[in-house]
Amino acid sequence: PRTLKDKELKALWLSEVSDMANRIKKMRQMLYDGLKAEGSTLNWDHILSQIGMFTFSGLTKEQCEKLANEWHIYMTMNGRISMAGVTSQNAGYLAKAIHAVSK
Repeated sequence: PRTLKDKELKALWLSEVSDMANRIKKMRQMLYDGLKAEGSTLNWDHILSQIGMFTFSGLTKEQCEKLANEWHIYMTMNGRISMAGVTSQNAGYLAKAIHAVSK
């Protein structure tokens, strides 16, 4: 509450929230572009159209298990990805793995 009442702190907070949201959007785009670059012909538009810190990938439980067992990528078994865990360093690896299990 103090942050929201102080004009300078509120401006800083809003700027940081905007930066975090923009980073997640960038990671969504990187994952989407990576899937296309890997040659996936599936429709991944939902990665870009969803908002927030999580993405429902559409992957099955079996595909999620393959990601965990073969690629050491962990997500909920309903295919929900925490976009906060996607970085510019691992987005390509994630795209390669998702493509491999979803062909």
